[in-house]
Amino acid sequence: MRRFLFWSGCLIAVAVLSYAYVNAKTEQTADKKPVAAPPAVPVTAATAQKADTPVIVRGLGTVTAFATVALKSRVVGAITQLNFREGQMVRTGDLLIQLDPRPYEATLEQAQANRVKDQAALANAKVDLDRYADLLKRNFAPEQQVATQKTTVAQAEAAIAADEAAIKAAQLNVDYAALRSPIDGVTGIRQVDLGNIIQANSQTLVTITQIKPIYVIYTLPEADIARVRSALAAKTVAVQAFAADDKTKLAEGVLNLVDNAVDQGTGTVKLKAQFENADTALWPGQFVNIHTVLNVVHDGVTIPAAAVQNGPKGAYTYVIDTDSKVENRPLTIVQTEANQALVGGGLAAGEKVVTAGQYRLQRGTKVRIADQIANAEQKLSDAPAGTDAAQ
Repeated sequence: MRRFLFWSGCLIAVAVLSYAYVNAKTEQTADKKPVAAPPAVPVTAATAQKADTPVIVRGLGTVTAFATVALKSRVVGAITQLNFREGQMVRTGDLLIQLDPRPYEATLEQAQANRVKDQAALANAKVDLDRYADLLKRNFAPEQQVATQKTTVAQAEAAIAADEAAIKAAQLNVDYAALRSPIDGVTGIRQVDLGNIIQANSQTLVTITQIKPIYVIYTLPEADIARVRSALAAKTVAVQAFAADDKTKLAEGVLNLVDNAVDQGTGTVKLKAQFENADTALWPGQFVNIHTVLNVVHDGVTIPAAAVQNGPKGAYTYVIDTDSKVENRPLTIVQTEANQALVGGGLAAGEKVVTAGQYRLQRGTKVRIADQIANAEQKLSDAPAGTDAAQ
């Protein structure tokens, strides 16, 4: 029995060792098989382009009339004519409202008649003075009479001067009875009707607003003011007005001035730009988005804004090399405008950058551009049955 147990143990030991040897060989063979490379990450990409790119700063502004006049009467009178329509374009000197001028015309005629009377009195006084002066030379008239006659002539001349002043005053009232536009502009809603009795300086009859040219007053953060003032000192600074959607351009103008103080409550500064507004696209009181063009970068490198990433060290992008591998490249971004980023340094025109799919990338990751995938799938779908589309 002991001999049987001994040989049975020997056989079991040999079997265990044989199994372990075969299993080790199998594992070694498995370890020698090549490890498959990870598949390329699908991404979308764009090529950095050269373009003349304006450098702008944005602000929100309000359109302001170039001039606004509240038309009032300087004399009392009843309205006899209304010679304009509400909302009409008028020119300087156009007759808008006529008051009854007859009382003032009568005063003017009376002053003119007084002048004629005093002119006749003056002429007669001068004739008498000449006569008395001649008699004095021959000792037929006393000196006092000549002196008195000189005074009479002076009084007549003063009366004529007073008549001239009265005529000017009366003529001025006649002119005031005709209310004319002092500027080129657009009339607003009239506040009076035909036949109304108007008191002097009592109410606004109509408001006239000049809109050609026109102003826009807008604000910028105080951090941008140094750049704006430098550009304004060097050249004429162009300004563009956009609608509320910030896409529809309404007008182009020039920057006139930067206000002389920062609003400490908001940390902003007011700026004033002038627009010709020939097509009346801008209207007083309208809110507009203002783009102040500081300068234009010629042949600047631009990439889609989606390609720009932000990390602890600042902006960067993933650049695709000739082996379809990516590297994260630090960038200097001058501005981002209309979904395009203007690159100040770190990238050259012609290089490809990743615009979507960055979350799966790191330095050295192999990528496959989405349009290449789409082209390959298109070839497969277009290939005839039974052929290899990859050939």
